[in-house]
Amino acid sequence: MTRNSAPEMMDAKRNFAIQLSATRRGARLARLLTERQLEDWGVPCRGAAQVVAELASNAVLHGRVPGRDFRLRLKLLGDGTLRIEVTDARGDRVPRVPDPVAADAESGRGLRIVAAFAEGWGVDEAPAHAKTVWAELAPGRKDA
Repeated sequence: MTRNSAPEMMDAKRNFAIQLSATRRGARLARLLTERQLEDWGVPCRGAAQVVAELASNAVLHGRVPGRDFRLRLKLLGDGTLRIEVTDARGDRVPRVPDPVAADAESGRGLRIVAAFAEGWGVDEAPAHAKTVWAELAPGRKDA
């Protein structure tokens, strides 16, 4: 069973945050909750859902510590920019875009996908030796 906390609504129209289990199920739920929340806000979600899927998957695959969850936060900024943040427990594993990936490789494309949809992305330190990987999507992009 996935351990999830109730969604945190700091400002009913601008912020959404939830803690999810660091499992494949938690990563899938992150994408579904993103789609639902952005639909409620009236924000296109194709690109955002893909970015959340990649960042949540990375949190589960590379940022997991047994017994610790990951956190998804969505912020709709005043100018319409969507900021996506995924915080995981492995601050010692800082993601980077890998060198070119072979065409037949089964992994290594996630951050390239994030970079393709986002105006910018990065990594910030978080409390308790964790890290937050964030991406910002500009309003009005056709692929957003």
